[in-house]
Amino acid sequence: MGASVGNRRGKAKFRPMAEINVTPMVDVMLVLLIIFMVTAPLLTAGVQVDLPKTQAAPLKGDDTPLSVTVDAHGKIWIQETEVKLEDLAPRLQAITSQKPETRIFVRGDKTIDYGRVMEVMGVLSAAGFPKVALVTEVRGADGAKAKR
Repeated sequence: MGASVGNRRGKAKFRPMAEINVTPMVDVMLVLLIIFMVTAPLLTAGVQVDLPKTQAAPLKGDDTPLSVTVDAHGKIWIQETEVKLEDLAPRLQAITSQKPETRIFVRGDKTIDYGRVMEVMGVLSAAGFPKVALVTEVRGADGAKAKR
């Protein structure tokens, strides 16, 4: 009796490949990273304003605030919707009817007249909104700008 060692009747012994090819996964992750890096700056408020600089610390909060913006032309925006000054308080009251303690951030372009921003703040205060804050940019020790 003869015993064959290794191959039986000329068949090659099949061994499954035990390595995982991670190159396609790394490629997909890098593409996703680039997509998120490009789109993340676009997710901020839609109205572009040049904010003034200050040394104040940022406000802490856990809910998403409403943003009221006064652009360089004096136009008033709630988030990305343009409104007139006389419609500002009723619109905000309708938006915040379920949650009256909603924070409202007022963003004013640094080239706009200070009186226009204070006019908006006065309307918000008269409408009874208790949590209204101004948004500025903080200049760091190295001169870099960061939004607050």
